[in-house]
Amino acid sequence: MSTTSLPASESAARLREALTAAAFTADGLLERLGAPAYAALARSETVPALRATRGDSPLDTLVRLFLLQRPVPAAAAAAALPLEECAADGWVVHEGDLVRATVDVRPYGGPEGQDWFIVSDLGCAVGGAGGIGSHEEGVVLGVGGASTTLAGITVRKPVTSALDLGTGSGIQALHAASHAGRVTATDVNPRALEFTRLTLALSGAAPADLREGSLFAPVGAETFDLIVSNPPFVISPGARLTYRDGGMGGDDLCRTLVQQAGEHLAEDGYAQFLANWQHVEGEEWQDRVRSWVPAGCDAWIVQREVQDVTQYAELWLRDSGDHRTDPDLYAERYEAWLDEFEARSTRAVGFGWITLRKSAAAAVNPSIVAEEWPHAVEQPLGSAVEAHFARQDYLREHDDAALLSAHFTLAEEVVQEQVGLPGAEDPEHVVLRQHRGMRRATKVDAVGAGFAGVCDGSLPAGRILDAIAQLMAEDPVLLRDRTPQAIRLLVEEGFLEPVR
Repeated sequence: MSTTSLPASESAARLREALTAAAFTADGLLERLGAPAYAALARSETVPALRATRGDSPLDTLVRLFLLQRPVPAAAAAAALPLEECAADGWVVHEGDLVRATVDVRPYGGPEGQDWFIVSDLGCAVGGAGGIGSHEEGVVLGVGGASTTLAGITVRKPVTSALDLGTGSGIQALHAASHAGRVTATDVNPRALEFTRLTLALSGAAPADLREGSLFAPVGAETFDLIVSNPPFVISPGARLTYRDGGMGGDDLCRTLVQQAGEHLAEDGYAQFLANWQHVEGEEWQDRVRSWVPAGCDAWIVQREVQDVTQYAELWLRDSGDHRTDPDLYAERYEAWLDEFEARSTRAVGFGWITLRKSAAAAVNPSIVAEEWPHAVEQPLGSAVEAHFARQDYLREHDDAALLSAHFTLAEEVVQEQVGLPGAEDPEHVVLRQHRGMRRATKVDAVGAGFAGVCDGSLPAGRILDAIAQLMAEDPVLLRDRTPQAIRLLVEEGFLEPVR
């Protein structure tokens, strides 16, 4: 897996010009292929895209060459890109009258409409791994669901320094380059660092400081304003595939990554990870992952999915293409996964997001929220993540008396739903539902619904509760005593916004 076989970046600027001129972009692909064929690519199905690109336009040629990895006539390639320059730098090779690509190039749309390109190993840009068991262990994947999820949840405020730990093909480093003054990208696989270099160059982004090594070893004692990592989090017996298997037992790699992140975060810095964690007999998963959080950090842990150990093993055996091998070998490897889980008393595996935020307040009174949220969310979610920690700061600074003196407004796009039997005089219960961010829903009583409905920032919470008590013939003192906890929950989950 020598990096010497990868393209040079000297011709990247001219190649980029050719790609964008031909509309070989995320928007251009969608328009040319149509939604069904475009969506099929994410499922590793290329036949619809091949049918849609049977013409001889430069875009047809580039899609077949770089995205679908089909040889194209040299004359067609010369009409679509600076062929000889790209051949000299190793982006393509001649095979008689045909030309084939040496790497995958996938158009990728940036958050502000940028035309970016992710460069990866052949066969790995479309649909993630797609059963790549025949590839060498150092294979570098392109854009997948996990990488786009992490990019979507990352806080995108301007920062001085950012670290992409385990950079792979460089998608997180590419995003970070758009709002960080300095980007450092690390990986244990030197081939991945070279692909990150190509991704940044072909996308017109500033180069990153590329360093080889595991976890935080390449950065010594340096600190960063932002740390992002889509690590090799798969809990597996052994470390067959560098891109997914961390090589540590159980979920130790994710635990180590989270625990060590605190000492590499600058004040008010964020560290954001995707992770897997074990569900162990006799232990709550929340307690397990909370124990990973380093001192001096707040944390928001969101479990998005849980799979039992058989589902989990089958998922990753298919990912590596083992289901296509000899049945006896497949059964042997399946047994090895189940043996590993049994030895660790693991009954299931959780997948989700972990966000840390370092602050002086967290050193004294940390906020650690661990929750399960398998429902749909609105991406990008970075601003909602930042708002979550701002709300934790507010609640930490305001006791119940301060909450009753504060003013609140109802968050945008929160609606009220009344649930009950048709024709009933009163609803059985009332639900407040968000249509932005996490898209939460929460059940409230009549007091909570009435309170949220009149929160426009003009009156303090206590005055609103006094008015509700009068309308409902309740004791205002008792109502003031029992309501702050409900207000606190509505603020924490983003239904109410403090007027600062």
